[in-house]
Amino acid sequence: MCRLFIGADPHLWESQTRSIRMDGMVTSVRLENMFWMVLEDIAARDEMNVPQLLHQLYNESIDEGHDLGNFTSFLRVCCLRFIDLRLKGLVQAETVAAPLQTDDILRLEAEAHLARRKRPAAAGRQH
Repeated sequence: MCRLFIGADPHLWESQTRSIRMDGMVTSVRLENMFWMVLEDIAARDEMNVPQLLHQLYNESIDEGHDLGNFTSFLRVCCLRFIDLRLKGLVQAETVAAPLQTDDILRLEAEAHLARRKRPAAAGRQH
């Protein structure tokens, strides 16, 4: 299994810094190229460019009361969640035609996380 990861194109994990203007201020975001590719996919899906997507993610996160002290980590998690949701069939990759049923997706995720948290405790008792 490790060969699958080790044999990947090194370009994927090379970092790239992009400067983005948000609310009149320029900020820099440094991510690995693979994360930039996923952000490009997300932005294209929502008919935006990456700076527009990042600006929207940032503003909506602040509006929700999230502490974005590490915006770069937040973006990595967004990318992983997008890929996970696509793999589970909860989000279509290339279309904006079908709006996300956000509340349904979040409910399903919460149920899955709760089940996952219960699993190790139950497994530990069987040993």
